[in-house]
Amino acid sequence: MDTYCEQERDTTSPSITRVGIVMGGVSSEKEISLESGRNIFSKLPKKWYEPIPLFMDESSQIWRIPLKLVMRNSTADIKADLEHEAMIIPYENLKNEVDIIYIALHGKYGEDGCFQGLLELLRIPYVGSGVLASAVGMKKDVSRKILACAGIDVPKTVLIDAYAWEHDSPDCMRRIEAEPGYPCVVKPSREGCSTAVAKVVSPEGIPLALEKALLWDNEVLVEEFLHGMEVTCGVIGNEDPMALTPSETIPTAEVLSLEDKFLYGQGENKTPARLPGETLAAIQDTAIRTFKTLGLKVYARIDMFAADGGRIVVLEPNSLPGMTPSTVLFHQAAASGINQSELMDRIIRYSFEAHRTKKGPL
Repeated sequence: MDTYCEQERDTTSPSITRVGIVMGGVSSEKEISLESGRNIFSKLPKKWYEPIPLFMDESSQIWRIPLKLVMRNSTADIKADLEHEAMIIPYENLKNEVDIIYIALHGKYGEDGCFQGLLELLRIPYVGSGVLASAVGMKKDVSRKILACAGIDVPKTVLIDAYAWEHDSPDCMRRIEAEPGYPCVVKPSREGCSTAVAKVVSPEGIPLALEKALLWDNEVLVEEFLHGMEVTCGVIGNEDPMALTPSETIPTAEVLSLEDKFLYGQGENKTPARLPGETLAAIQDTAIRTFKTLGLKVYARIDMFAADGGRIVVLEPNSLPGMTPSTVLFHQAAASGINQSELMDRIIRYSFEAHRTKKGPL
């Protein structure tokens, strides 16, 4: 049950809360992070929050950037003028600049617990899940093992690491043949945005798919190819979370692409998903169970398959879902009666709640 009430403002925080929005970063998803960050900057309700745009460069340094850099087309465009137009902020000084950090980073070093751990040491509240839940959510094979132990359906999966592939590729091929078999999907263990994801229909396609995936990570997942409808469901809250209205994602090819996820007009999402009411309820229930099982906090998006045979299969959690203008999370919130600014307000307030009540790291 969602207990949010707009009138009950957090009286322990300043009347105008300084929100440092960290965007950019060092992962393959830094351009999506930029889109998320500037949308958060634009949509935060200004009567309660002062948005402070912060840019993380490729050396993981934090810069306070002016509006004209926020609006640049790419992270490379921003980096070109950092020294002349922005102010570098040492980590130890961050607490003097902000009251809370809205992490708009995606992927490695931003979504996987690394940045969360730094903020814990600095004693700065931040948006989203804590160190452990973020790390587990990012490492898909670990999150799937935990979910399976909790009775939540996950794809049949084989983990292939770089050492095993280099030293005993025939054994790796035998493991893939045994389960999940063909067709299958190959993806890096800790990447998002469909980076290096490939459908493979026969053993001949495995070497190239693995080599491409191993460019991004030392571990690769080979999982069963699911037939059915790909769906996603946002969850918001802490101890008693609420599932938003599930969406159906319609890819332009057999495997969902980066453009399908984030490029306006490329992919198509339908909210609510075109499924019977009882199936939508089952998706929401699975999303909440996943959220709680993995110890996620504040908000997340759970990607799933409504697969043939009535299976609701969890692919992965997104502990810091994209907040770009076209993100499906906003569609789901709207279908649940929550506009963009209210959603961001809820996210910040749930974050303060989580940090106020924690004992040790979140």
